[in-house]
Amino acid sequence: MTSALPFDDFRDLLANLPPADEAAEARVRTLFTKADKPKASLGRIEDIAAWLAAWSGRAPPAVNRPLVAIFAGNHGVTRHGISPRAVAATASAVEFCAAGGAAINQVCIANDLGLKVFDLALHIATADITEDAALDERGCAATMAFGMEAIAGGADLICLGDLGVGNSTVAAALCAALFGGSGGDWVGPGSGADAAMQARKADVVDAALAFHGAALRDPLEALRRVGGREFAAIAGAIIAARMQKIPVLLDGFAATAAAAVLHAANPATLDHCLLASLSPEPGQRLAAERLGLIPLLDLGVSHGEGVGAALAAGLVKAAALTSSGMAAAVKA
Repeated sequence: MTSALPFDDFRDLLANLPPADEAAEARVRTLFTKADKPKASLGRIEDIAAWLAAWSGRAPPAVNRPLVAIFAGNHGVTRHGISPRAVAATASAVEFCAAGGAAINQVCIANDLGLKVFDLALHIATADITEDAALDERGCAATMAFGMEAIAGGADLICLGDLGVGNSTVAAALCAALFGGSGGDWVGPGSGADAAMQARKADVVDAALAFHGAALRDPLEALRRVGGREFAAIAGAIIAARMQKIPVLLDGFAATAAAAVLHAANPATLDHCLLASLSPEPGQRLAAERLGLIPLLDLGVSHGEGVGAALAAGLVKAAALTSSGMAAAVKA
């Protein structure tokens, strides 16, 4: 960072995003029209292949080094009793992934995906968003920068997921700040909250909105004030993927909320992203509708860990192979 304020470099990046490779996209769409099949008979498979070409610059596209990146963070707002799980469950989930026993490990094996899990200072929860900013600007910008670096290494498809006790409440607060509405409009059961706990979640969101007030009108300020480390890292990863021409699959309410921050800053920021799946969390469905994102899958998966994105990655890989295989047949 060389500018006066930590967010300035990110504002510059968001204002100067590289465009899609329209020629590569057109070549893939032309290929499908030349193939020996009914017009548009492969439905969204054709759209996925064209999207891959547009944002990777390769036609036909290929997915050779897919990566699932999971960012884990803890939140001070959990002290209000907004989750049925203890805060320690975040670290336990990270350790379970590291040991190879989590659901995401098995889906990655099934679809031949790389996996990285990032512990974002789990021993230091963010500040309670009802009475303070979750992060200061420098800390938030540093976490975004870490998210950018975390996807380095030559991946050609990035699947973004999260872990974090209480982060469905934080996602609800962030969406309420960005899209409007009250806590009751955005909260849901999360990891199993009953009606009374959901009411507390709504109250927490309303308290956070009231405390931060007009400062939430700026998307990056909203991210640092009512977001959290995994949200900031996911936002950074999305930006880095765009700069490096890597298509992105988003998974879960937290990733959708982080993406909404960038969309609020520049709606074109998410053009290289697809929504992998919808969870049963009502706030994610509402946010996806506001963002114009249509999920590839809707399996009722609310597990977290990027499982939905990893499942959708298999579909994306199939679309790439369909395109390349049919291209070879057409040329023959």
